[in-house]
Amino acid sequence: MSSISYDTYKLSAKEKRDVIIISYIGLFIAFYVFYHSSIISMMSGILIPVCMKYYAETMAEKRKNLLLAQFRDFLYSFSASFATGRHMRDGLIEARDSLRLSYDENSPMIKEISDMLIKIDESRASEEEVLKDFAYRSCLGDVRNFFDTYFIARTTGGDMNQVISKASEMLIEKIGIEKEIKTLTSQKSFEGKIISAIPVIVILFLNLVSPSYIEVLYTSLTGRVIMTVALVGIVYAYYVTRKLTKIEV
Repeated sequence: MSSISYDTYKLSAKEKRDVIIISYIGLFIAFYVFYHSSIISMMSGILIPVCMKYYAETMAEKRKNLLLAQFRDFLYSFSASFATGRHMRDGLIEARDSLRLSYDENSPMIKEISDMLIKIDESRASEEEVLKDFAYRSCLGDVRNFFDTYFIARTTGGDMNQVISKASEMLIEKIGIEKEIKTLTSQKSFEGKIISAIPVIVILFLNLVSPSYIEVLYTSLTGRVIMTVALVGIVYAYYVTRKLTKIEV
């Protein structure tokens, strides 16, 4: 677990195989719709690495979102433990027990806490080492900010209960706002996908009901250029939609 960086996602052998098969079929169909050329469609396989990269980035983002959601639940229990006078190690144990009521053992936050406790108890690693390692690998600003606040308060001799309580309260509220924004933008993101798919649907429809009407697009150089511009435009529109609906707090 300690080797995982949440900013990257390593595909398993099965995932690689599935992505290669599905992306190649999708690319072949898409290019055939736009070019009506088996050769060009077969050559579309050179874009498979792009699809694999996109899939890996998507999975990494999903995993980070899941970790952040579980970290928010972790803060509830962790801050409550500190309020009753518990130390860091005891707070981690209680937080893990609390998370187990809602998540399974394979969930990211539970695995991370278990890994921290093993390092503290068996490897005799310091709390600062394991917490900083987790914060760094999480690639989440909220996680880093929380533990930075904790270490500063401990170093300067501040009121730990007050600091942890306030930091947790602020981060829980911030994470909640981020979740609400993602919920609101998810609908727009879905609408963007639909809009991007409409030109493809229109082309398929015309190929079925009136193939002679658009035949010139497949048989002339000008038509090939138009179809290429259309395909690039659809991909770019989808990319812009994703950027616009990804709002950072």
